[in-house]
Amino acid sequence: MEKRIIGRGALVGALGGLLAFLFARLLAEPVIERAIDYESGRDEARQALDKAAGLPLPADGPDLFSRSVQSSVGVGFGMIVFGIAMGALFAVVYCLCVGRVGRITPRNLALLVAGGMFLVLYAVPFLKYPANPPSIGHPESIEERTALYLLMVVISAVVLVAAIWLGRKLQARLGNWNSALVSALAFVVVAAVAIVLLPSLGHLSVNHAYGDYATETPQPLKDAAGHIVFPGFPADDLYLFRLYSFAAQLLLWTVIGVGFASLAPRLFGRDTGTANSDATTAAPIV
Repeated sequence: MEKRIIGRGALVGALGGLLAFLFARLLAEPVIERAIDYESGRDEARQALDKAAGLPLPADGPDLFSRSVQSSVGVGFGMIVFGIAMGALFAVVYCLCVGRVGRITPRNLALLVAGGMFLVLYAVPFLKYPANPPSIGHPESIEERTALYLLMVVISAVVLVAAIWLGRKLQARLGNWNSALVSALAFVVVAAVAIVLLPSLGHLSVNHAYGDYATETPQPLKDAAGHIVFPGFPADDLYLFRLYSFAAQLLLWTVIGVGFASLAPRLFGRDTGTANSDATTAAPIV
């Protein structure tokens, strides 16, 4: 049974990854192209300042893959593999939840698990550390930025599990509706406190001869006299990229949740066309 569930999860994850790639290819790719053009122009301006100041120029590394390959086959393959991994992880969490979270139907459980994983793995961390276009952000701080994001994911997961445990404990005393409200409020409060206390990416900066380079988004590049020689990254492109990134992840997890919910009754040997197919809880998987 577990192998069938994980297999179906990987299948719907692959479909979600494909659809998310097509969405991003149509909407986010033009923004990424503008971000790469911005990076190239900024590098040229900085090299000109370095050359005028007599500083050594960095050597350009070789491009292993062309931009056209990266934006089509490379990203598409990566998104599908990512979708498969997330679908399989979803299936594992689903198996752990079956029969252990109360009287929830297989379909509703699939939607709740997908929604919870989207919340923990992307939505809450996104509020603190939103996505930036490729090439935007200093490479010297990538390890710290990645560590902070993963820390936010871990905190979100722990808080969500604790909120579910709290809701279960209060269920007998307050009832389903009130216990759900209390646990949801507790999750929001604790997650908000974590968002406030964790350091922002704006504190990470790399000192340069021509001013600080903010790693969250590049600021205007200035010469030694303080004159702006290259503008900061456009705010409109930053907003659009983050919006499309959020929408692509939402699409991925919606496909995983809805797709698996459509398959769940059959996985448990129930006819999806019967009137009471959604009225039966799933038996525990051991």
